[in-house]
Amino acid sequence: MKLNQSIAISENGFIFNPITGDTFTLNDSGFQILTMLKSGKSQDEIKDKLLSEYEVDELVLERYLQDFISDLKRNNLLLEE
Repeated sequence: MKLNQSIAISENGFIFNPITGDTFTLNDSGFQILTMLKSGKSQDEIKDKLLSEYEVDELVLERYLQDFISDLKRNNLLLEE
């Protein structure tokens, strides 16, 4: 997975896609995931990092992460390599 290089991401979690004109606002965990994706972390590395920082059931986290990544792909923010 590769983050769409044309998108702009602010430090407070605001995302702008200049190609489509779409804007998005992320919560803290979404911004953290996007930042890790941007730095090249794998989905497993992201999951492990989040499990170490948050008190959350692993299955719940996996589902959240899958849904979030699906949303990023659907909105052309994350591209298949």
